[in-house]
Amino acid sequence: MTETLPVAPWRLFTVEVRAVRRLSPSFLRVTFTGPDLDRFADNGYDQRIKLALPLPGQHAVRMPEGPDWYARWRALPEHRRNPVRTYTVRAVRPHLAEVDVDLVLHGDSGPATRWARRARAGDRIAILGPDAGYPGEHGGVEFRPPSTGHLLLAGDETAVPAIAAILERLPPDARGRALLEVPGAEDVLPLVAPPGVALTWLPRGAGGHGSRLAPALAAAAAELLGGRPRVDAQPVADVDVDVDVEILWEVPDQVPPTPLYAWLAGEAGVIRGLRRHLVGERGLDRRAVAFMGYWRLGRADTA
Repeated sequence: MTETLPVAPWRLFTVEVRAVRRLSPSFLRVTFTGPDLDRFADNGYDQRIKLALPLPGQHAVRMPEGPDWYARWRALPEHRRNPVRTYTVRAVRPHLAEVDVDLVLHGDSGPATRWARRARAGDRIAILGPDAGYPGEHGGVEFRPPSTGHLLLAGDETAVPAIAAILERLPPDARGRALLEVPGAEDVLPLVAPPGVALTWLPRGAGGHGSRLAPALAAAAAELLGGRPRVDAQPVADVDVDVDVEILWEVPDQVPPTPLYAWLAGEAGVIRGLRRHLVGERGLDRRAVAFMGYWRLGRADTA
């Protein structure tokens, strides 16, 4: 009798580019297809995946497989280690064996942006993503709101694909605000959201990262939480981490009953400040704030 191996939560999908669509000056949508993408789990919200990109001169990606793939990948010599970058699933169409990923284009220095700017139909890469055959939770979904209260979603352009996917899956009676800071006015995209969730686009133009997002979040927090900043709110020592060294990432496992649930993602220094305002100044329960430093200004992105 042949033994059936258990299905792992994640697997490596070998895919190729089916289509490339420029959404705006800063956003590019890549549609992938592959022989087994019908098994790609459609978990919605901010489902994280990893893209494994070709090395210079490669036409395909050769990645270690199995549960220890990351350790084996890290052990490879640098010249043989395919670049791996983390993204959010934008859409899954299992019946068509398709997955959409929206990528942010900024400069041409990183391997992901270089690949994206040159991506063409037929290009082959690999995706590490959730396997629909696994019966439990796959992990990689950080949006875990309570059933009541308002929502506050805030992020820069790197968080726009995740926020867009979250908004599409919200129940019709959801209430709250979504704040999206983008490089310019041409990066405003048509998004679908429940009628009770107000979308605010914040083109920063020549301003620095967070220059529009920080004051907009403070105003939204005042509106949703009411009143002035609390004088009895405690300092938030745990966010005074060195974001140039440590990863800024905390997602509460259980969210208590709260008037507001906040999901924050983007440049680590900006996100640290947003979370400090909500918890340290507004007095929001720290267990009601999911915050993720997707990237750090001045540092190359990593896997």
